[in-house]
Amino acid sequence: MNIKPIKNETDYEQALSRLEVIFDTKKGSPEGDELEVLGILIEKYENEYFPIGLPDPIEAIKFRMEQMGYNQTDLAKVVGLKSRASEILNRKRKLSLEMIRQLHESLKIPTEVLIQAY
Repeated sequence: MNIKPIKNETDYEQALSRLEVIFDTKKGSPEGDELEVLGILIEKYENEYFPIGLPDPIEAIKFRMEQMGYNQTDLAKVVGLKSRASEILNRKRKLSLEMIRQLHESLKIPTEVLIQAY
């Protein structure tokens, strides 16, 4: 077991290659311990150099509607009017604080996604 910090792209690629080799090892074995530590190091490097941002608020609404089988009429029940739902989906109306609360409550979309500028 020769684990070292991941400081650059080369270290990262080597860590990923080693991870592939030991991926199916038994937990508690020396390779299993190496796998666990290597996973933590890789995750830290990826979080620092490849952060995943929050999704676009309107895309999040559309995605959640699709997941729930909602259409624009269903969204109108959440935000008040069918015309308002259309304006939101077409980015012609900004989300108000009350709409954000309603969307969070009804569609379970995190508020930190909904409050972003778009």
